[in-house]
Amino acid sequence: MSDILDRRSVILGGLSLLALPGGAQAAARDGWYVGKIPDQPFNIMLVDKARIPPQFHRQSVAYAGREPPGTILINKQDRFLYYIEPGGRAIRFGIAVGRDGARWRGEAVVGRRARWPSWTPTANMRRRNPNLPQRVPGGPNNPLGARALYLYRDGRDTLYRIHGTNEPWTIGRAASSGCIRMLNEHVFELFGTVRDGARVVVL
Repeated sequence: MSDILDRRSVILGGLSLLALPGGAQAAARDGWYVGKIPDQPFNIMLVDKARIPPQFHRQSVAYAGREPPGTILINKQDRFLYYIEPGGRAIRFGIAVGRDGARWRGEAVVGRRARWPSWTPTANMRRRNPNLPQRVPGGPNNPLGARALYLYRDGRDTLYRIHGTNEPWTIGRAASSGCIRMLNEHVFELFGTVRDGARVVVL
């Protein structure tokens, strides 16, 4: 619990401007970022919540469902991810989901987690867009953002992820190739809260 409180205090208190390279710098110039969470080897930019629809802000909400505490529940239609807590509560985050034809449902587990993950486009992605690079190293301009949770089923990587994004304006939209996008500061919190093996239910 102290780790969670420490992370939240950093999120609320670590406000200072930071220049970033490339696309992230362009987003900063456009007024999307208002501060940072100190992190290594890069800092995590805090998004100006005034630019995100209020329903997609982080919220503590009542939960009366069947899923036990520690479960991640994803409602793609409403664009919400819930982290189920004890006592009939859940933390709700706004997300971006897969575009039509690139959506999935079912159950999985968090097979592993990564900080500042690299991104390797799948063969299908490269067929659709041959200009995609073979690999993008982790960093502020990586599409997977600051953290990634890798979803496994029956011991095998599904190739779907819950991850951050360097495109905060996509939260609340159907914008990804099937993965679940979160604001970097939100996936940072989720990453530090869940554990490998956590159950993920996608509706």
